[in-house]
Amino acid sequence: MLCFPSIRTLVAAGCGLALCFALASYAGAEPPAPPKGLGAITYPENNPHTAEKVELGKQLYFDKRLSRDNTVSCATCHDPDKGWSNGDTFATGVRGQRGGRSSPSIVNSAYSTLQFWDGRATHLEGQALGPIQNPIEMDMTIDEVVAKLNKIAGYREQCQKIFQTDVTPDAIARSIAAFERTILSGDAPYDRFKAGDTKAMSEQAQRGAKLFFGKANCSACHTGHSFSDFAFHNLGIGMDKDMPDLGRFVVTKIEGDKGAFKTPTLREISRTAPYMHDGRFKTLDEVVDYYDKGGHPNAQLDEEIFELKLTKQEQADLVKFLVEGLTSESYPHVKPPKLPE
Repeated sequence: MLCFPSIRTLVAAGCGLALCFALASYAGAEPPAPPKGLGAITYPENNPHTAEKVELGKQLYFDKRLSRDNTVSCATCHDPDKGWSNGDTFATGVRGQRGGRSSPSIVNSAYSTLQFWDGRATHLEGQALGPIQNPIEMDMTIDEVVAKLNKIAGYREQCQKIFQTDVTPDAIARSIAAFERTILSGDAPYDRFKAGDTKAMSEQAQRGAKLFFGKANCSACHTGHSFSDFAFHNLGIGMDKDMPDLGRFVVTKIEGDKGAFKTPTLREISRTAPYMHDGRFKTLDEVVDYYDKGGHPNAQLDEEIFELKLTKQEQADLVKFLVEGLTSESYPHVKPPKLPE
């Protein structure tokens, strides 16, 4: 797919990259089963699931003390109440600084090898420390945050129990990643409909599903149980600017990656507005209208983006499927835990 299909497929799969660890199925005690409709989760060999590690990761995820001025946590930009995104056009960090991209939802990120909109990090462990060190987000150095957390007895004691060491960068990354792997969405009306429950979705949502997998061509990229190929595509977003965000190209330097961004999951998409990597669309109606018009022409525009010629009713049916069919009643809402002192 795209200008360099074989290269893009390999890059999306993580091939050719120096992986920080090998993946293997967890061979110990079984972790909780994913919700219905999802696939099995593959855990890193050095980071198997344990309840204690997940609990530590949850505390770190919600703790604003990981930022320089104690005002920003992971949950600030990836909020359970906002689809595990932030409900804003861009992410906001310490001192009110604004980033240049929207906060992607972490829902079902357990299934994605490459993280961030541009795929610059490998696995959740490789992503976890990035925002902490980003001067616009949490603005800490690794040494500073480790020293800060080691002064908190509750964190030091948990790390000693789980990792047999004081707080370390590795312990922080593995714990946060372990928690984020539990943020899963499945068992939505579409899953029940697919399993044979013909009343799980309304007739309009059923029409939208047929369009999704047919005329509207959404499933060309939004495929699999998470409704994402987790690859990188140029949709034309922002490519009309004098200095567009070049996305994946900045990481790979591959010409065909210019303006390409990671395909987000569509699970819980109704909760994660605004949409696209620059948060330009406030509603799913706007998103569908953009796709219907064939995106913005540019040299690297994905070959799967073209004028769809959907009627207004078809557009409404498609949105109905996205909202009704992929919004789960078992949405992974997590309340902030009590933090150690």
